[in-house]
Amino acid sequence: MRARLAADIANTKEGVEAESILRACVHCGFCNATCPTYQLTGDERDGPRGRIYQIKSLLEGTAVSAETQVHLDRCLTCRSCETTCPSGVRYGRLLDIAKPLLDVQVPRGVGPRVARWLIRRAIPSAGFGWLLQIGRVFRPLLPARLARRIPVAREAGIWPGVRHQRRWVALKGCVQSAVRPSIDAAAARLLDRCGQSLMVAPDSGCCGALAYHLGAHEDAKNQMRRNIDAWSPTLLAGAEGVLSTASGCTTFLKDYADVLADDPIYAERARLIADRVKDATEAITPADIRSLGLNLSTPIATQTPCSLQHGLRGGGRIEALLAAAGASLTPVADGHLCCGSAGAYSLLQPGMSAALKERKVVALEAGKPGLVATSNIGCLLHLEHGMKTPVRHWLEILDEAASATPSKS
Repeated sequence: MRARLAADIANTKEGVEAESILRACVHCGFCNATCPTYQLTGDERDGPRGRIYQIKSLLEGTAVSAETQVHLDRCLTCRSCETTCPSGVRYGRLLDIAKPLLDVQVPRGVGPRVARWLIRRAIPSAGFGWLLQIGRVFRPLLPARLARRIPVAREAGIWPGVRHQRRWVALKGCVQSAVRPSIDAAAARLLDRCGQSLMVAPDSGCCGALAYHLGAHEDAKNQMRRNIDAWSPTLLAGAEGVLSTASGCTTFLKDYADVLADDPIYAERARLIADRVKDATEAITPADIRSLGLNLSTPIATQTPCSLQHGLRGGGRIEALLAAAGASLTPVADGHLCCGSAGAYSLLQPGMSAALKERKVVALEAGKPGLVATSNIGCLLHLEHGMKTPVRHWLEILDEAASATPSKS
């Protein structure tokens, strides 16, 4: 696709990168076939090809409107189109470049700006956990619709001490550590059984993905720098790398080097971090699970998050780990389509999100599973409200199975 970028963007790093991405697109339209929002609306502007044309117009200096913003906001950034694209177009990166520019060209109203600011500031903050606790205390007094959205507490349980040569530093994160601390604790116990240890760097926090994908790039970079400072001493002391139990966060952590490439202080450290990031589905292997002699008898449906199958190209990993524990896996139609969570998307685009969730719930429950397994906290929280079948992180499922299995020692 030919592009002649406007003078004020053409020679910038982002402009050069965007032009290269645009030129890779041959506007074949294969991407529309796997785009969740195009499947819902049938509108070319709600598919990747149409959005690329709209971004091209923005970058070329053509006047854009609130209508452009509507269609770009509807994008989940699920990156299913990237998996489908025969030309390797980095659509997600192109959208990230365009968002801050579009917000300058088409300023948002006060309400939307405040909503986005609150999402960026409240969720990654230390106070989020306190707000959650207050919500749980007053749940009986809240309207049913709001009360259902407050996650039920799940005890973390014992976190094993560091006793293995192979050790990882955990992504403390923001939402997951407050809402479902049991996931990281389950990871620590499962890793311990597999001869690895998991530690926490207290000063680490949100990976930065939430702010970055909302166009607040500087906020995100500050969060990234904080994490790099928190993790570096542990890595220098011999930790193997950074381990993430949320595939959405893992995807962004692996992009640290690219996002901070121009930072004179953090660029090299960001590259070292990104090279040593592992998703839990990589750090724990099917061979590790088979060695534990587990016997999962419950039929399980897997919801592979977009971040895992499209961002990390790790489709099939959850299934392989569960199968190694003896689980029977139920069929799930259209597994490549997004569940509608997508970070802040379910808050900012509730209508589209709900429609995608409804489709996903039908597909997951069609095989009558006893559990639904996922690898991302956002998907888990989004799906568990409205499903008859319990939704659990795969680490929790395997940890519970291991706890119920007699030790071989």
